[in-house]
Amino acid sequence: MTMMDGNSGLDASQGGTGEMAGVAVQPVNNKAAPQRRLSFNGSTEFQNELRRRVEDYFAATGAKKRDLPRMYAKSAIIMASTLIAYLLLVFAAQTWWQGLFLAIWLGVSMAGIGFNVMHDGGHDAYSENPRINRIMALALDLIGGSSYLWRWKHSVIHHTYVNITGHDADVDVGVFGRLTPHHKRLAFHRWQHIYLWPLYGFLALKWHFYDDFHDVLVGKIGSNPVPRPTGRNLLLFAGFKAAYFGLALVLPMFFHTWWVVLIYFALTDAVLGLVMAVVFQLAHVVEQADFPQPSPQTGKMEQAWAVHQVETTVDFARDNRLVSWLLGGLNFQVVHHLFPRICHVNYPAISRIVEETCEEFGIRYNYHPSFTAGVVEHFRWLRKMGQPTSAV
Repeated sequence: MTMMDGNSGLDASQGGTGEMAGVAVQPVNNKAAPQRRLSFNGSTEFQNELRRRVEDYFAATGAKKRDLPRMYAKSAIIMASTLIAYLLLVFAAQTWWQGLFLAIWLGVSMAGIGFNVMHDGGHDAYSENPRINRIMALALDLIGGSSYLWRWKHSVIHHTYVNITGHDADVDVGVFGRLTPHHKRLAFHRWQHIYLWPLYGFLALKWHFYDDFHDVLVGKIGSNPVPRPTGRNLLLFAGFKAAYFGLALVLPMFFHTWWVVLIYFALTDAVLGLVMAVVFQLAHVVEQADFPQPSPQTGKMEQAWAVHQVETTVDFARDNRLVSWLLGGLNFQVVHHLFPRICHVNYPAISRIVEETCEEFGIRYNYHPSFTAGVVEHFRWLRKMGQPTSAV
């Protein structure tokens, strides 16, 4: 596909088009492509057959891919929950335990905005109307992020290079941890299965105060150069950042002591960061997920794009409706990576089609039976990667 500019969205895929969208980054200019573009080998037979079966499902059932009333109602509930938690925390909380409860509620609700409203909007999976998708994607800016940078980091880079060390920034935490077999092991990684869990709580704080500003200034996300926002995108970036810090820090200080505000701001961000990090790690940073690397001679991946998506991704708690509702279907991560432009409300039904097709083609479909099982597997993987014998 071609990424025409920062706003144009995702078009055709490597080996596929439409709802099943792989995203190969093409340069907007000399600064807008990864340092080395990768391509995928292998037959597209699996991808084509899977796309046909999913299209047949929608044709036979009359189900809609986007613009679903259930999704609009769900969005209203999550946004209302976030607003109520914020108002109560700022204007009504009088005791430490009230503040503690409301900060946790607010952090979880903000994560719900990211997992549900923003995520579908950012992937053009919310509505057939591009303007509605854009508005829903801006929900990320409301909670302190940047929908512009997220589109590059997640929709383009992560979804193209999932679990490829040196390309997928989501599996790189720098010196703090060794998440893949291809990262250099340091001596203190021996204890990463213990110390990384509290560090996950700093993810949102780092994101709010450092990552977005750094990425805009240097024009790079991880090792991948990206175009800096300009014009309207830059104004939105600056305006939403100012509004977020005004609502999160400045306004509350008119009603509470400054250090109290900082404590509950940090607590809310810690909850948000921990929830976001753990949900991602269960889907990609576990032993069941592959961590393939391109051929050093050709720069090409061994598998076809769709097969790569399945084998580097893991579902979890697929039978738990509450988990599915709260996480915006991200527990059906395999389906999401194959069909990111379909609303997540459809994922449970599509997952059955994907699993059956994988079985017919001899492709391994990974899943954890529960959320707890996924957490245990991530813990085990961190411990394994921290051991000297795990080096490749």
